Amino acid sequence: MAEKFASRRNIDFLINEVFNVVSLNRFPYFEDHDEETFKMILDTAMNISTDLMFPYFKEMDTNTPYWEDGKVHVHKAIVPFLKEMGEGGWIQCEKPYDIGGQQLPLTIKELAYFLFGAANYSMHVYPMLTAGAANLIYQYGAQEMQDMYLEKMYSGKWQGTMALTEPDIGSSLGDLTTTAEPTDQGYYMIKGQKIFISAGNSDITENVVHLLIARLKDGPLGVPGISLFIVPEKRINENGELEDNDVQCGGIEHKLGYRGSPICQLTFGEEKNCRGWLVGELGKGLAQMFKMMNEERINIGIGAISKISAAYYAALEYAQQRKQGRKPDQKDPATPMVELIEHADIKRMLLFQKAVMEGSLALALQLSLYQDLAMVGQDPEENEMLVDFLIPILKTYPSEMGILATSAAIQIHGGYGYCGDFPVEQYYRDIRIDPIHEGTTGIQGQDILGRKVSMKKGKAFELYINEVEKAIAEAKAYPELEKQVEALESAMGLMKDLTAELLAKKAQISNEAFLADSVLYLDFMSQIAVAWQWLKLMTVSVTALKGQPTDQDRVFYQGKIYAGRYFFDYELTKIDSLAIRLRSDDKVTVEITKEFFED
Repeated sequence: MAEKFASRRNIDFLINEVFNVVSLNRFPYFEDHDEETFKMILDTAMNISTDLMFPYFKEMDTNTPYWEDGKVHVHKAIVPFLKEMGEGGWIQCEKPYDIGGQQLPLTIKELAYFLFGAANYSMHVYPMLTAGAANLIYQYGAQEMQDMYLEKMYSGKWQGTMALTEPDIGSSLGDLTTTAEPTDQGYYMIKGQKIFISAGNSDITENVVHLLIARLKDGPLGVPGISLFIVPEKRINENGELEDNDVQCGGIEHKLGYRGSPICQLTFGEEKNCRGWLVGELGKGLAQMFKMMNEERINIGIGAISKISAAYYAALEYAQQRKQGRKPDQKDPATPMVELIEHADIKRMLLFQKAVMEGSLALALQLSLYQDLAMVGQDPEENEMLVDFLIPILKTYPSEMGILATSAAIQIHGGYGYCGDFPVEQYYRDIRIDPIHEGTTGIQGQDILGRKVSMKKGKAFELYINEVEKAIAEAKAYPELEKQVEALESAMGLMKDLTAELLAKKAQISNEAFLADSVLYLDFMSQIAVAWQWLKLMTVSVTALKGQPTDQDRVFYQGKIYAGRYFFDYELTKIDSLAIRLRSDDKVTVEITKEFFED
């Protein structure tokens, strides 16, 4: 098993040299933090990842959760981890001091979560989901709700989930059938079923708090009839004790990967005694739930990056240890075999993984920095729009490309990679859920083309263009980056022209035809967004090399430049063929009907 799953050096590079995260301490909210506290926090996150999480990565995949007598039994290694999460304040670390938070920048929190995910994603999701559910209560819940739930959730004693998906409904949330009937007691009677609820039941926490969307009984159809409710597995009675709330787990799914966390089938109100408490306003449930949904989409993207990272370092270690064959110019069979990493095609696959992972991680931090600035009131509208615009890209690009990246890690291992002796086959299985979780790739494509590029009369798109052009202007000072600057300028010109053409066609064709290739448009936009980040990484690296770096740092910065060159030459060039397809008026996927798929 590989010993390394993430690069601490790369994290320092990103927060100190690329994004200058310590500059956030100029705002009062972050003023208690400095470079040393960030280092201490991330060192601690690395220690937790190494000591409490990574040793159980394989074991939790083998000894999976099981359902027995209506209860899900999970791996007991999660218990000390959740205790550490609660006592260390990791679940609410970005929140204000007055509720036990540390007022930590999200940029730092997301890096800690990246480390946790790289070490053991199945273990990491427990506090991650709890944080998302607690955030909804914190933002929309009455003070009484916050007092009742937040402390227990932040301590790790109570698990949090979001309960959206229903049988036969899937992503079509406006069609959900779970109902909420009002009473004169201040609560609603909940009845329905939810499926695919991550960490929806277990034997390691006292309670599970479901943030559930339901339709008011006899309420309007569609989105206006949906409200958000707290539905705990166990409710607190008048004596302050926990009692059953008629939430039953009917079983768990058996999965391809991501096996250490149970995916539960839940029934609410089978005995007509399930109570739910309204969060926020009636009829605003879906909009409120999307607060958590968007947080989870960011987390899914970062989780995918973490799996790519772990698979990359496993493949790198193997390629440096395994000797196989000789270089094409070495014809003498008596010469010693060379390490795999000496072969050009192996280097191509390693560069692919490195370029996808490090470019995506930089994009994640860019988005987190916008969130931090918005939170402290620095151009909040603009920064929030940039976050909203980039979410479908961050959620999708590492998820989809991660399948290819972890596949490349298997390929480097050869036949051994396909077997359980090495961890890469598990990373491949674990990452396959990410293009599905929290809104499929198809939904993300429709989001960016159907809404984001025209959002606020194109203001978000314009802000994004300005951000990329700032990076281009800075890179123009370096002749070494002339080729990459020209390539990104050309890509930006193509992006503007193509987007304008597509939007002009929108009024002339059906919405179905307009959105038919929206996933390809998302791919097109993603390549440019990651190229933007790579140009920034290369600019910092070229600058550093002009100083007096140590030999070790020189290798580090030069490695960045090689990976950036790879991305521009091998990945960004794909946008040209995507543009040809996107400009085509031939909509075969719209025209074909179901009978033509039959033999």
